[in-house]
Amino acid sequence: MEALIQEVLDQVKTPELRAYVTDLLLEICQVDTSPFADVSRMREAEDRVFQSLEREFAGLPFPGAHMERRAVNPAIQDHPGFSQLHFTKTDSRPQGLSAAETYRDRSNLLFYVPGENGQEEKGVAINAHIDVVKPYFPPRLENGIVYGRGSCDDKGAIVTMLAALKVLAAVLKKAGSRLKRNVVSMCVIEEEPGGNGSLSLAIDRELKKLYDTILVLECCGNNIHPANRGAVWYRADLACPGVNLFEMSAFVYEQMELEGRSIKAESRHPLFPQRPVQTCHGQIGHYGEHPSRICGEVAFELCFDGKISNQVQQLVEDGIASALADYLALYGDKTKVNDPTTGQPKVDHHFDLEVLADRMVCKVHGSTGHMGSIMENDGAITKMACLVRMLYRMKKKLRQASGGEVTLQLHGEETAPALKLEGGQGFVPTHAISEVMERMRRAAVEGASAYLRLEGHPEAASDCVRVSYDKLHNAAFDGDPKSPQMLHAIAAGKASGIWKEGQAVTGWTVSCDSRLFAFEYPEMPVLTSGAGLLQYAHSDSEQVLVEDLLKSIAFVAIYLLQEAGVSR
Repeated sequence: MEALIQEVLDQVKTPELRAYVTDLLLEICQVDTSPFADVSRMREAEDRVFQSLEREFAGLPFPGAHMERRAVNPAIQDHPGFSQLHFTKTDSRPQGLSAAETYRDRSNLLFYVPGENGQEEKGVAINAHIDVVKPYFPPRLENGIVYGRGSCDDKGAIVTMLAALKVLAAVLKKAGSRLKRNVVSMCVIEEEPGGNGSLSLAIDRELKKLYDTILVLECCGNNIHPANRGAVWYRADLACPGVNLFEMSAFVYEQMELEGRSIKAESRHPLFPQRPVQTCHGQIGHYGEHPSRICGEVAFELCFDGKISNQVQQLVEDGIASALADYLALYGDKTKVNDPTTGQPKVDHHFDLEVLADRMVCKVHGSTGHMGSIMENDGAITKMACLVRMLYRMKKKLRQASGGEVTLQLHGEETAPALKLEGGQGFVPTHAISEVMERMRRAAVEGASAYLRLEGHPEAASDCVRVSYDKLHNAAFDGDPKSPQMLHAIAAGKASGIWKEGQAVTGWTVSCDSRLFAFEYPEMPVLTSGAGLLQYAHSDSEQVLVEDLLKSIAFVAIYLLQEAGVSR
């Protein structure tokens, strides 16, 4: 085994493998696999990526290896882990498509490597996803770094899976050996909208006969985790006649932030010592792209019936300065934190204030990224809500100074009968997903109620706020940190250089498709690993170091050698 491991390490260091990994990643990142309401665009994009992967899988010299595109089972719509198909909704199709329509002629790509004597049962599965979030931007290579949407999350992991098998096939062929146990590789769709691609595979009982452990590849910074934190994506619809819904939203956000911090305080767990419990507000009205992508910019207006005098301007500026100081004391000043990619501050400046004839427009700036990196980045919506609450409380003074009514509203969106808020809440296995959902729902209602009391409005808050969780709803799970599979993974990590002696075993601070397999098969070991840093996932500077991919490739290949075993 030691000779095979050394051969893997030697293969990974070759210029040929580096070029192969780089070229394949650039190739598949050229295809925009983000969600579209026009599902035919997704089908075509998935087909293009699968064609590239099938070409490469077909060249791997494993005896008896075969592949298939396994259709997504529309019956997943009846499973509690199913994520609703909101991305298919349009003005002309407000209900969206059914599961049968959405997944017609769509599939996951599977590659099978039989074990000794052609046996295919109770083997090892590997999983990674080909879909990405919006906004898409094309790939490029600079100084050993691949930039582009999906490079980090999760097409780099797809290439890692394939390259690890490529290395493994070459090493085993040279040694005249083969794996004792079979391997099932899963290239899945729709992880980002909630995991329906993997869900279809997880509930496939015939497929499950082929594996009894799974390694899910994600952007884990080349760590190895036997547990994942959970996450739910909320949607809060505000609707209340005669009420300023934008002002109300600032108080809804306040209570949701407070509840999120309470959940974090209660989250003592040995596998999650850092308490990765994040509250992310990804979208409000037409601002933001994704519930779990930190919103990087949002703007609001103060509209005046009266005169915007110097005194009015000074009052607004003082109110914003005071509220901003409160925000920075709690969340940190990201104008003083440099982005490691650019060397420039994460946020150049916090806001711009423009004075027009009858209004003042405040553009609030933040820094984007995956919701799991909210404390390293800066949520523009959370910051904006803090400013709005302060200015709301100053409205009486502003009315007196301007001589007329003052209205706060979302910039570019006139007063409407409804306002939609979307975001995510993370949690660890100390809390059941149902409890988190109820607490965040109750917090949203309490925030609306606080605003209605200030307004003296008689409407019941529960009638003004509807909170739903139809999109991603991932429960947290904690596996055995001393399982044989985790011990094999640690040994492979040490051999490949990604695991240090004495390193603590922890859960991943993010949620992914791992939880679908963990909850479908509670006794099955489920591990998560992979190259790429979370701070770059979903960000405007998404990237991955080729060197980190190579380390992950070595890890996966060695892990498969140890977990599947080798026969001659």
